[in-house]
Amino acid sequence: MLVERNIHNALHRPKFGALLHSEATSHYTSNNDDDNFQQNRHSNASHRNYTDSSDNASPCTMSPWSYPPDSSSPLNKSPWLLATSPAINLFQHHQDDLPGNSLIGSLVREEGHIYSLAVSGDLLYTGSDSKNIRVWKHLKDYTGFKSRSGLVKTIIISGGKIFTGHQDGKIRVWKVSSKDPTKHKRVGSLPTFKQYVKSSVNPRNYVEVRRNRNAVKVKHFDAVSCLSLDNEEGLLYSGSWDKTLKVWRVADYKCLDSINAHDDAVNAVVTASGGYVFTGSADGTVKVWRRVSDEKGKKPKHVLDRILLRQENAVTALAVNRTATVVYCGSSDGMVNFWERDEKGGFSHGGVLRGHKQAVLCLAAAGNLLFSGSADKNVCVWKRDENGFHACHSVLTGHMGPVKCIAVEEDRAQPEKPRQKGDQRWIVYTGSLDKSVKVWRVSEHAPDLSMFETWATPNHTT
Repeated sequence: MLVERNIHNALHRPKFGALLHSEATSHYTSNNDDDNFQQNRHSNASHRNYTDSSDNASPCTMSPWSYPPDSSSPLNKSPWLLATSPAINLFQHHQDDLPGNSLIGSLVREEGHIYSLAVSGDLLYTGSDSKNIRVWKHLKDYTGFKSRSGLVKTIIISGGKIFTGHQDGKIRVWKVSSKDPTKHKRVGSLPTFKQYVKSSVNPRNYVEVRRNRNAVKVKHFDAVSCLSLDNEEGLLYSGSWDKTLKVWRVADYKCLDSINAHDDAVNAVVTASGGYVFTGSADGTVKVWRRVSDEKGKKPKHVLDRILLRQENAVTALAVNRTATVVYCGSSDGMVNFWERDEKGGFSHGGVLRGHKQAVLCLAAAGNLLFSGSADKNVCVWKRDENGFHACHSVLTGHMGPVKCIAVEEDRAQPEKPRQKGDQRWIVYTGSLDKSVKVWRVSEHAPDLSMFETWATPNHTT
């Protein structure tokens, strides 16, 4: 990957609430509002000008990253648009000189800014402010489906079902057709219409959402910003700009718990082993919730275990490593804080990773690596060693807009050469408000940067 000099001096940024609340939200409507929208376009990903074809309000509407229709995007002549060009090709080194690091390709449609990603096998799902969910297979546009309302802010996949969180406060559930794998059908929504009606009858199930307005607590009344899944317990967690955290049982879509989690929008939620749930908010806090069962053992409740962080800047992203021993937090000031978990369940602050000049918008952990995407248009790759020390492994550059979402999966391709010890490789998908998704191959084995005199890695600062 291209590694830039001196990227570790982060600038202090104001709270990110203005951007987080810049999109209009709609309130509860009937569940029968979705179209099963199908498009079979088995064509290579196209590379076009990034013009805004969406009629929806977007944080990028007045952004320098949005190009008017009569202008020429700088991406047209960019070497990053070559579908198979290695990221290092500007230096004209043979790819075997590097440990498998390369830009595999770019996926571009003029449907809208990319807000969410999810990977399932050889399929990549992308959500945008066009309200469409596109499905890509082997870097080609495979199919898609659509909801009539609600920007797609988050996607998660479990047991053959696709859960999508939307700007209108709904969580929609989709399933691939058993007869035609290119077709996706909406099979439900959270909460179910039955539970919503049943709850609305009881006055105790209402909460005050603003002055002179109440809402049924089993339903989010503002944008669903994040989803996280506890596979072992079969529980889905949803965070929302309505400041709440809700717990859903995947088996029957029932809302089991609704928590007034924060004083401002919930921007991130992740689960970890041991019944722990982490939430990050625009109020600047990271909270740890612990799942406990009631006396009958039927309905789980969640209690506040501790507050990991209090700060002025908004918390924008969270991630937990594969062993659930390290928790990462991205903020609107461009910093990434992390905590290490001990054997007794305690969390100690491990330090701060300074690699971005603007807000961190997304995080993803895989193996010994952490990926942080930012409004500065870069993705920093951090590597954690056996002693818990983090260093900047590389920087992925090429996006022309803020990097809003990241998805990572293991690289299952057979290498041409035997891999070195510890050379775990990953396929990384990065979605941006420049309307593109870039696909990278990243190795945990860092390149020997001494062979490039112009390259340097930033120092790790704690």
